Amino acid sequence: MEATMSEKETIDKIEEAIKQLRPFLEADGGDIKLLRVEDNVAKVKLLGACKDCNMSSMTLKAGVEEAVKKAVPHIERVEAVED
Repeated sequence: MEATMSEKETIDKIEEAIKQLRPFLEADGGDIKLLRVEDNVAKVKLLGACKDCNMSSMTLKAGVEEAVKKAVPHIERVEAVED
């Protein structure tokens, strides 16, 4: 039987995965903030240069989502939202 994470553990692990990526985002003038987790979907807000970057969807899927899903396997996807 697979042990389930508490909501706090899930958020902490997602925050840790984002923290590992933050220096790369900040180097390009951007950042990302975890807003909430709903139905195994991490909702994030893109900040700074990431908000308007035409590569942000690729960064989100190939970078952030991959790292988050590796850290928290039950997360199905990461979505950028406004708030």
